[in-house]
Formats: sequence, C-alpha cells, structure tokens
Amino acid sequence: MTIAEDKITEIFCMADDFCHIYDRFIKINGLAPHRGKSKRKYHRACTMSDAEVITIMILFHLCGYKCLKHFYMDEVQKNMRGLFPQTVSYNRFVELERKG
Repeated sequence: MTIAEDKITEIFCMADDFCHIYDRFIKINGLAPHRGKSKRKYHRACTMSDAEVITIMILFHLCGYKCLKHFYMDEVQKNMRGLFPQTVSYNRFVELERKG
C-alpha cells in the first residue's frame, strides 16, 4: 500500500502539532521525567524529531508491513528519502521510538 506524499505531510503536521502541545503540557504541569544520577546520559545529536518518529510509526501501521525493521529500511530509508532526509540507523530509530 502506497500513501501519497501529501497525506504523509498531513500526518506529520498533526504529529508535530501534538508534540508541541504535549511538550508544553509537560512543562506547565512539571511532569518532566527525573533523571537518576546513576544512569549515564549520552549527548548524541538526534537528527530525527519526535514528530518524524511518530509519523513513521503511523505509516508502519497503515502500510501493512509486519516487520518494523523491513519497513524502515526498505520504505523509509530508500523510498521516502525526500520526506525524511535525516534518517538514522534502524537501531538508533528504535532507541528514539522507545525514548518517548
């Protein structure tokens, strides 16, 4: 199943709006997660936004793939390069997905 670029852009815009509202809500209500002192924090530059990760996960569920890895590597990294120019490796994508 192929989804038109304008629909993907529409999904991204909705995800981006959600992320802005969510971040504002978390900040206003003081619900930011507390970071433990024992856990090391690495300062990796994330090149994909939360909205991009959310959009890719929505597309994965809409496209009918059974394996996220195959969807990400075959569709996103190869066929959607124009929509997601700053893709990261699959392992890093999974880390970003679980971060939320």
